[in-house]
Amino acid sequence: MIRLATDVGGTFTDLIAYDDTSGSVVFSKSLTTVDDQSVGVLDTITMAERSGLSVDRIDFFVHGGTTVINAITERKGVKTALVTTAGFRDVLEIGRGNRPDLYNLRTRTPAPFVPRHLRFEVRERMSASGEVLHTLDQEDVARCARQCCEQQVAAVAIIFLHSYANPAHEKQCAELLRKELRGISVCASHEISRQWREYERSNTIALNAYVQPIIRNYFDNLDTALQRKGINCPTYAMQSNGGIASFEQVVTAPLTLVESGPSGGVAGAARIGSEIGETDVLYLDVGGTTAKCSLIKAGQPKVNAEYRLEKTRSSPGYTIQVPVVDIVEVGAGGGSIAWLDPSGRLRVGPQSAGSSPGPACYGRGGSAPTVTDAKLALGILDPLTFADGRMPLDVDRARAAIARISLPMKLSVEQAALAIVKVAEESMTNVLKLITIQRGHDPRDLVLIVSGGAGPLLAASLGRELNVKRTVIPTHPGIFSAWGMLAARPRADIRRTVLKTVSEQEMDSIAQLFAELEQEAIAYFAGTGTARLKFHRYAEMRYHGQEHSVSVAISGGSAEELLSDFHATHRKAFSFALTSATAEITTLHLQTEMLSEVIGLPNIQGDPQNTLDSALKAQRSVFLARENGWVACNVYDRNLLPIGSLIPGPALVEEATTTTFVPSDQAFTRDETGQLIIWGHTSMTDSGRGAA
Repeated sequence: MIRLATDVGGTFTDLIAYDDTSGSVVFSKSLTTVDDQSVGVLDTITMAERSGLSVDRIDFFVHGGTTVINAITERKGVKTALVTTAGFRDVLEIGRGNRPDLYNLRTRTPAPFVPRHLRFEVRERMSASGEVLHTLDQEDVARCARQCCEQQVAAVAIIFLHSYANPAHEKQCAELLRKELRGISVCASHEISRQWREYERSNTIALNAYVQPIIRNYFDNLDTALQRKGINCPTYAMQSNGGIASFEQVVTAPLTLVESGPSGGVAGAARIGSEIGETDVLYLDVGGTTAKCSLIKAGQPKVNAEYRLEKTRSSPGYTIQVPVVDIVEVGAGGGSIAWLDPSGRLRVGPQSAGSSPGPACYGRGGSAPTVTDAKLALGILDPLTFADGRMPLDVDRARAAIARISLPMKLSVEQAALAIVKVAEESMTNVLKLITIQRGHDPRDLVLIVSGGAGPLLAASLGRELNVKRTVIPTHPGIFSAWGMLAARPRADIRRTVLKTVSEQEMDSIAQLFAELEQEAIAYFAGTGTARLKFHRYAEMRYHGQEHSVSVAISGGSAEELLSDFHATHRKAFSFALTSATAEITTLHLQTEMLSEVIGLPNIQGDPQNTLDSALKAQRSVFLARENGWVACNVYDRNLLPIGSLIPGPALVEEATTTTFVPSDQAFTRDETGQLIIWGHTSMTDSGRGAA
C-alpha cells in the first residue's frame, strides 16, 4: 500500500507518496495557495496522479503546514473571549516583568489576543494543592455566557487559578458553557496544559481558542476534499513535538501544530542519521522564506516544553505551553530579498518574495532581487530544468533585478550575486553556530544534513565554514519535510506539575503519578494498538530556591540515581552542580510513542550501467568566487550516479526538486541508501578516503 505526506510551506506545497511494497516514490510540488492552503494540497495530489499515483491504494495520509502559525502571525483568528477566576482578568495584560534584552529600554509588551472587554471573571477558587476554597458560582458562568452571546464571540477560553492541580471547576464551567453556547468553540486550559505558571497557561489557552475554529474548518474541508478524491484512510497531522496525531486529536489542541512542517524535517534528519550511523546531527532546512536548524544528539532532537511566538529583542512575544522541537530560524531563504540599507550596506531578508509574486526570475511580477535570482545569474541553477522543467526561469529578469543593487555598489551583476549569496550564507552560519558552539557543542563532531529547495545550493559552503565531519544531502531534499513526516510516529507528551522534594520516601508516589500519566496516554491512543506504546519518563528538576528547571531522563527507580542524573544534567547545562543542596521536582513528563511502521530506506542496487559518463548530463559555466570568473562545471544526474564513486568538484548535481553545488575544494559520493555525501579535504583524509 501507499503512504502519502503533504507539507505546506511559505512558498511551495510538497507531496511525497511511498509504496511500502516496491519502495518506489512519487512526488510533486506546487506553489502554495495562500488564501486556502487545502487547494494547494489537492493540486499536488492531482499532479502526482499524472505521475502514476494510485489514490485508491493510499492507506496512510499525514499532513503538515503553516495554517496555525499563519493564523496567529497574520491575526486571522476568530473573536475570542476569556473566562477566568475573579481578580485575574488582567493576567494576560500584565504578563512577565522581565525584558528579552536586559538593556533595551524600548521593550514593549505585545497586546494580548483577547482584549480586556472580552475577558470575564467568575467567582471560584482552588488552592495550589488542588483544594476547593470557593465553589464555582454558576450564576457568574451564566452571566458570562450571556455576555459572550452579546459580543458575538466565536470561541471561549477558560483558565482558572491552579486548575493544573485540580481541573474540576474548569470541567464544570466548560460543560455549562457548551450547553449555553451552541456552535461556539469552548476549550479549557487543563485540556491543553497541566503545568503551572498562570500567564503562560493563559496565553496557551487563549491562542488555542483563537485558532481552533479556523483549524477545525480547515481540517474538515481537507478531509472532505480527500474523500472526494477517493482517499479514505487514517489521516494524521504532523505535530511540533516531532510526532503525529489524528485530525480529531489536533483539532482539540491546534497549538500542537505551531511548528508542524519544520518538525517533519527534524524527524527525517534523525531517521537519515540513524541509517548512516550518525546519531549526532546538525540539521538545516532552507526553504523559500526562512532557514531553520535543529540539533539532534544521541538520535533524539531536543523538545522544549514552551514555545515563544514572535519573540524579538524589543518584545517578549507570547509564551505557550506546548512541546516543540528545538528549532532556531533566521529570515534567509531562496526567496529572501536583497536590499541596501540607508548606509549602503547589503542586507538579505528577512523580507521574502514568497510564492506570489516570487523571485524576479519566476516572471510572476516580482522585481526585487532574491537569493534564487543570484544563484540563477551565477549559472548554478538551470533555467530550463528548474522544478523538473515545469517552471522555466527568466535569466534576464534575474540579472535586471540584481542590477538594482549592483549599480549603487559599483559591482558587476555576477559580483553582486556572489555578495547576495555570501550575506545569506553568513546569516545561516550564525544561526548554526548559535545552536552548536554557543550551547557547548563542537560542529566538528557533527554531521550536517541539509534539505529544502535552496539548502543544497549552499550546503557545501556552510559545511566548510563549520568544519563538520561531512555534509549530507538526503534523498528528495526539496520535499524533505514531507518525507520526514513519513518517518514520524504517533506521539504524545503529557506533563503535570507536582512539587516534590527528591527523597526515597517520595519515589513511590512519583511512580504512582507516572502510572496515572501512562493511563492518560493509553486513553489518548485508545483503539490504535496500545500494546505497542513505548514510554519515556522525564522529570523537570531544580535546586531549592531556583526559578527554572532542567529536564532529566529517569533511568532508575531510586532517589540516589535520580539525584546523580540531575547533578550531571545541571552541570552540563550550567557548568556547576550543588550536590549538597536540596533538589526538587517541579513537573513530571511522560513521552509516549507508538511503535508503528515508518518509511523505509532500502539499499540501492547499483546498476552496472550507471557510470560517471552516463550520469554526466552536460557542462555549464558557473561564476565562482574562488576563481573570480566563469568556470566549466560538470552537471550530473543524481539518480544515475554510481554508488561509492568519489567525484571531485566543482560540480552540479541535479534532481527534480533541487540542485546541489559542490565547490572545487570538495568532493562527493552517493552511498548505498541514496544519500549524497559531500567531503572536504580534511574530512576525506580523516575518513581514510584520501584527498580528491
